[in-house]
Amino acid sequence: MADVLEVQGLTVRVEGSGAPVVMLHGWPDSPTLWDTSVAALRDGYRCVRFPLPGFDLSKPPRPVSVDEMCELIGAVVDAVSPQEPVTLLLHDWGCFFGYEYAARHPKRVVRVVAADIGDTNSGAYLKALTLKEKLLIAGYQLWLAVAWVLGQRWPSLGDRMTRSMARANGCPTPPERMGWQMNYPYAMQWFKSFGGLAGVARVSKVFGPQIPTLFLFGKRKPFMFHSAHWLASLGTTPGSAAYGFDAGHWMMVQRPAEFTRVVRTWLDQRTPTP
Repeated sequence: MADVLEVQGLTVRVEGSGAPVVMLHGWPDSPTLWDTSVAALRDGYRCVRFPLPGFDLSKPPRPVSVDEMCELIGAVVDAVSPQEPVTLLLHDWGCFFGYEYAARHPKRVVRVVAADIGDTNSGAYLKALTLKEKLLIAGYQLWLAVAWVLGQRWPSLGDRMTRSMARANGCPTPPERMGWQMNYPYAMQWFKSFGGLAGVARVSKVFGPQIPTLFLFGKRKPFMFHSAHWLASLGTTPGSAAYGFDAGHWMMVQRPAEFTRVVRTWLDQRTPTP
């Protein structure tokens, strides 16, 4: 049975017992992304998940700034674990926002497991991208940023654009669970909407060097969201590690048994016995 909390308009589900693990999904997903992870962890960990603001299609659109997102994540963390620091389990935009929360509040996060989005704001990553990769990334992200803008006036068009791009990228989320409301992070990135994304922490300077990090990534993608330099750094940093799957962006769905085994093993090795 899950406990359900309402925290500043976010519906938070808490399952299991043990050290708290707060799970943040990305685009265009929902907390159900973590179903198999919760099933594998809840006998030893207290699993906490909630839809990112604006990603619950049963509620009105709710775009937020980076500052507001960090405040909301902090409100959830404080509600479910007021004393004990938490582990973050992150994917996609959940990585971006979870990284920033952890960088701002390192005493509230004991470690991070991050899936598929790494040091995208590092010089090493940007220098390694080819022109083709830059065009592919810009193409899909601008499409979704425009879908956000158009969706405010023509919701059905925004939804169709969102679902077509998700389908082209092999997203496992059912189309009826996707909507234009989820695209505001791309508008933040390309149009500087809601304060934009400038000024966030350098991922490679914090995760690994300061906060123990397990980075997981899919190998079967047209481009990566991390640098080889960061992988090497994590591999030589005590307490951190990196692991690649024969999968795409949604490895926790495409390789669920392997994904949960790697995550559980790493967490168990670093969780003090009560």
